Amino acid sequence: MAKIIVVTSGKGGVGKTTSSAAIGTGLALAGHKTVIVDFDIGLRNLDLIMGCERRVVYDFVNVINGEANLKQTLIKDKRVDNLFILPASQTRDKDALTKDGVERVLTELAKEFDFILCDSPAGIESGAMMALYFADEAVVVTNPEVSSVRDSDRILGMLSSKSRRAEQGLDGIKEHLLLTRYNPERVQKGEMLSVEDVKEILAIELIGVIPESQAVLNASNSGQPVIMDKDSDAGQAYLDTVQRLLGETVPFRFLTVEKKGFIKRIFGG
Repeated sequence: MAKIIVVTSGKGGVGKTTSSAAIGTGLALAGHKTVIVDFDIGLRNLDLIMGCERRVVYDFVNVINGEANLKQTLIKDKRVDNLFILPASQTRDKDALTKDGVERVLTELAKEFDFILCDSPAGIESGAMMALYFADEAVVVTNPEVSSVRDSDRILGMLSSKSRRAEQGLDGIKEHLLLTRYNPERVQKGEMLSVEDVKEILAIELIGVIPESQAVLNASNSGQPVIMDKDSDAGQAYLDTVQRLLGETVPFRFLTVEKKGFIKRIFGG
């Protein structure tokens, strides 16, 4: 049975699509057949971050409307076996997603995939509500800033009240916290919330802490998920996150200021 995971946030620009691409790639690298579905109708970015924008012929809305089937629409990743992308439409608006249509597509995907990752738009408009409605689990992405954390708290309210599971009186969506753009030096200076601060406010399980890193921007610009850059701190942090998502116990890294060795103190760096 496929597991449907929504990657969501209250605020835009927190690294949600970057995280969807990295987590989806990580699940596929771990041997699980995975599809990442872009729910951001009209503003799609997933295909750019995955480096497959030139291969988009049909999209999610075409499938919902019966203008193309999944076999025609799904894009197979060239680097990772078991990884596929279902792109969003750039020319429609979010009302093109209907509950019946989305359910039909997800049901069909569930026959073939182990994980369905829903890359949600930010906020609580219709596209975001559609992305979380059918979820079994949620990765709530937030930055260590008060406004971002406050908006994530609102999303947690939606997850507990507006999902199909909530409507049917089933166990709630399993919620995970993913903290992105974390900078221990700025935390130390009081310019950012600490991991403990965010955990205390949101009170959900912490699944990953992604350090602020140039590697994320480099990966996005080159159309390659940052998790493929295994030498980078961000890539390693996403690998750790995927392992925790799969139930493994992995210690957290990159939470404290790196102490400079004698050579670095003399020569800088």
